[in-house]
Amino acid sequence: MKNYILPFLLTISILGVALYYLMGSPDIGIKMPDWKLPDWKFEMPDWKSDDSSTKKKKNKKSYKASPPATASVVDEFNGVKVYYNGQVGNVYGRNTTADGYNLGLRYQCVEFAKRYYYEYFDHKMPNSYGHAKDFFDRSLNDGAYNKARDLKQYKNNGRHKPKKNDLLVYGATPYNGFGHLAIITNVNQNSIGIIQQNPGLGNPTRETIPMSTSNGRFKIEYQYILGWLRK
Repeated sequence: MKNYILPFLLTISILGVALYYLMGSPDIGIKMPDWKLPDWKFEMPDWKSDDSSTKKKKNKKSYKASPPATASVVDEFNGVKVYYNGQVGNVYGRNTTADGYNLGLRYQCVEFAKRYYYEYFDHKMPNSYGHAKDFFDRSLNDGAYNKARDLKQYKNNGRHKPKKNDLLVYGATPYNGFGHLAIITNVNQNSIGIIQQNPGLGNPTRETIPMSTSNGRFKIEYQYILGWLRK
C-alpha cells in the first residue's frame, strides 16, 4: 500500500500546480477564456384582467332599462296611447318617427301631444322642439296662423270656442316653469274634458275643467291656460 501512496500524492501535487498556472498565473501567457453567462432576461407577460369573459363585458353595450311601469299604457284616446312616466321629470330618451321626425322626450306631456297629432292627423310641426309653453305664440292675434306649429291658434277668453282634438297649451306656473300640453277630448256648455300625459304623481290622465261664456267670449277657468291650437 505504501508503494502507491507516494505516486498518488505526487500526481495530485503536479495537477494542482498545473491548474494554478492555467487559471491565470501572471507568469504564464495563457489565460482561460473569460466565460460569461448569457445575459438572459425574463419578462413576465403583461397579464391584464381582459380575458374573454372580461372583454365581453367591456364590449357589451349597456342599456338603461326603463322600469316596467314607466312603459305601461295607462290610457288612450282615438287609438293614441298615454304612458305612465313615474316622476314628473323622468326622461327615457327621445322618441322619433321612422323618418326622423321629433315627437319629444319620453314620456313627457309634449311627447304625447305631438304624437297624437302625428298619429291621428298625420301632422308634422315645422318646429318640433320647445317646451310646452313655447307652443303658444303670444304675439299672434286670436285665430291667427301659428307658422312654427302649422296650426291655427286661439287665445283663452277669446271669441273662438275650443273644440275636440284641439291642443291645449298651459303657461308656466310657480311650480312648473315649462308649461304643459293636453288634448281636448270633449266640449260641453260649461266645461271641457282633457287627456294628458305626465300630469304628476297622483293626478289623473283625464280632467274636466270649467268653462264660462260671456259676451261671446269663451274662457277655460284655469289661470295658466294660454289658449289652444287647431288642425
